[in-house]
Amino acid sequence: MKISTKSIPNLHPKFFWEFRFDEINWLEAYQMVIGRIVERGSQDEIDEIIRFYGHEKVIKAIRDEIYFLPDYAIEDALKFFPELKKEEMYCYLNRKDKPYHWI
Repeated sequence: MKISTKSIPNLHPKFFWEFRFDEINWLEAYQMVIGRIVERGSQDEIDEIIRFYGHEKVIKAIRDEIYFLPDYAIEDALKFFPELKKEEMYCYLNRKDKPYHWI
């Protein structure tokens, strides 16, 4: 059975080091995948998750569904997606007044 190019995104396994790459359910794990790429990827990987999941799903996940991104990843998301506003991002609202747990 041949896997279509739409069935898995063209992303390097290094982004998912703690997972068995060939066992990731890319449709169910979209929040983890999008969050990981926003946090660690470049424009090429951002373009790939948009191709794979669609622009609207990526924006919705970043804005409403991803519970945590570090400050630098929030800033990167704003650069990658100028239509986002930090004050509307759940990951920002969820932690803006809270210190990291290790502080």
